[in-house]
Amino acid sequence: MKNKHPLNIITLINMVLTQPSSGLNSNWLFICLLLMMPALTSAAPDNTQQEAHEKVIEDLEEPLYNPFVERYVLDELKLLRTDMQNQRAEYIERFTSTELAASDRAINYATSTVNNIFYVIAAAASILALVGWSSLREIRHRLNEVIEQKVSHISEDYEQRLLTLETKLKDRTDRIISAQEEITRTNTMHSLWMRAGLEATHQAKIDVYDQILSINPNDIEALTYKADEVLEMGEPQWALNLCNRALKIDEEYPYAYYQRACANSTLNQLDAAYDDLKNAIELSNTYVDEARSDRALDNLRKNSNFAELLASIIS
Repeated sequence: MKNKHPLNIITLINMVLTQPSSGLNSNWLFICLLLMMPALTSAAPDNTQQEAHEKVIEDLEEPLYNPFVERYVLDELKLLRTDMQNQRAEYIERFTSTELAASDRAINYATSTVNNIFYVIAAAASILALVGWSSLREIRHRLNEVIEQKVSHISEDYEQRLLTLETKLKDRTDRIISAQEEITRTNTMHSLWMRAGLEATHQAKIDVYDQILSINPNDIEALTYKADEVLEMGEPQWALNLCNRALKIDEEYPYAYYQRACANSTLNQLDAAYDDLKNAIELSNTYVDEARSDRALDNLRKNSNFAELLASIIS
């Protein structure tokens, strides 16, 4: 079937050419060629057909087209161009619409996502408001308050412990210092008492007792032994005063009563001397033998009550 198309076209062309010459022959011939162009291009001509075509073209005496055909072709090309432009515009419009639709979908998706995020934030804020936290600032503020309270409590506790530790340390330091001072004072007192025992004169012993009293004014032993030395120097009133000071410190110190009895006897105050000697012997009977031989009690021995007192103690 494909080989018949070229023959039919050639036959048609020959018929047109054999017609009487007119202005339309060339037009009809050109139109026929245009209409049969697909068949010509789709057919596979052999050498015979190719030679026939060339012979037909060589036998042409006039051009295949005239101004009318040219105009027609130009109009067709213009129409084709217009259609192509319209089609291009349509494609551009379609592409643009597609892009705009995609952009709209993307914008809608982004808007929906942002709205959802805001909804989540609003929901979280609502939940926080329900549980008592109105905003993130309040959360931070309350967190800072809690931290400050904890830090303040820890600081106060630390300061209190530090103060307690300092107080205990100070007390222990004071005790250590006081103990050291007491040890020093005790050593000094011990050395002074040893020195007093080694002194030969009454005044030297009195000076040592004064040093002891300067360290401890309430040392009743130093007061009493000083009264003894003062009495030996012939100062009974001074001795009496020293014994009174000792008895104000300790009312049950027997040696102070004995020394005061000696002072009162020397001052010839026999009743007072008797009472003091009685108190001394009642507190300590070791003074009975000493009272028998002590020269400071010579005036008291003249009293009849003195012998009765000693006899009652012995019995």
